[in-house]
Amino acid sequence: MLGKKKDMITRSNLAEQLRDYQIRSQHKWASLTFFSATAQITSGSEAAKAGLWGLLFFALIIFSFISLYLRYTWLGFSFVCLAILLPICLKIVRQTKLAKKRQRRMLLPLSM
Repeated sequence: MLGKKKDMITRSNLAEQLRDYQIRSQHKWASLTFFSATAQITSGSEAAKAGLWGLLFFALIIFSFISLYLRYTWLGFSFVCLAILLPICLKIVRQTKLAKKRQRRMLLPLSM
């Protein structure tokens, strides 16, 4: 009984388990990061927002196909343009948030 060291909880084991959990949670929402305004999705509310942006994107694509099928070309092309602009705008928002975050970090005193 004294020779069982596998069952002991050590700091390194806990750190390894935490790392594994963080890696798995990052991959859980990896497909939604394309529609997210942040670099990584960390909470369920961010995942819900990204999911709604994704649904809006696919709805615009479907509406454009339907309107082009019904020969409403201007409406169809306007839906296509909106669908193209949506991910571009989300990427711009993501970059501005990261730039503001970097700027805030630079303003902190070095003693922190």
